[in-house]
Amino acid sequence: MINVGIFTGYYPGTLNETIAKIKQAGMGCVQLDLEFSDIDLSRGKITKEKAHQVRNAFRKANLPVVAISAYTNLVHPDPQKRAENIAAVKEILAHASDFGTPYVISETGTYNTESDWLYSPKNSSEEAWQEFTAIARELADFAWRHNAVFLVENYVNNIVGSVEQVARLMREVDHPGLGLLLDPTNYFDSSTIEKIDETLMKMFDVLENRVVIAHAKDCKKTDVVIEKFGDGAAEHNSFRGAGDVELPAAGLGSLNYPLYLQLLAQKHPNIPLIIEHVDEDDIPRAKMFVDEILTATAG
Repeated sequence: MINVGIFTGYYPGTLNETIAKIKQAGMGCVQLDLEFSDIDLSRGKITKEKAHQVRNAFRKANLPVVAISAYTNLVHPDPQKRAENIAAVKEILAHASDFGTPYVISETGTYNTESDWLYSPKNSSEEAWQEFTAIARELADFAWRHNAVFLVENYVNNIVGSVEQVARLMREVDHPGLGLLLDPTNYFDSSTIEKIDETLMKMFDVLENRVVIAHAKDCKKTDVVIEKFGDGAAEHNSFRGAGDVELPAAGLGSLNYPLYLQLLAQKHPNIPLIIEHVDEDDIPRAKMFVDEILTATAG
């Protein structure tokens, strides 16, 4: 049975306050954001003892930690910041098992100098591709040596965006330390937003054997082409889309959720499904929406 959970960062506060709210919301698992008001888990500050404190608190609450957020720009155009970002992902990978999960997630990044979410023409170049695949291979190898798995989350404005690009990455970096976070809404731009069902079928046909965790948000066409943000302390929690596709909470867009969750249940019947892009006061509605679709379509 698919286990519905949420990013911990949507409930800011102490570790125990966050857990209490997540339990009250009826979630069955979490994607861990390393942001609690009473534990410093910022870059360079992670320790085994702190990780065990977090792991044990979630274990006591019977809330499995299924993955850890490590979202950053892995190809940042500033070489020093890029090195710092890669080192930060490695720090989390090295402690992943201490937190209780092997899976650590990041997007692939962009060469845009103004935003981590905007497209740069260099993203489509073979040079960019080779630079990123070298980084992905490095992180996959590092992860595997630390009993972890680096999960790529593609995004249409990043270097790895389309189904074909994800498939190429998995083919060229064929490593047990590399996997895929499936978020179908991240594949849509103006050229694909009118082909939602076709794109969903393609991603499951081509990528199903690399998927480990899934996300639940939505997508819809918009005339507001600037970056869009909502609530959330971390940028990856508050981001709501860039360009002509908006990425709202589940049930507030155009994604064919019955088809998505039917395919997900058929291919991955026990996968964690993590709710995101939601404001705290909208979490009950989003959870109910996902649960109702799962009950109706996935059993």
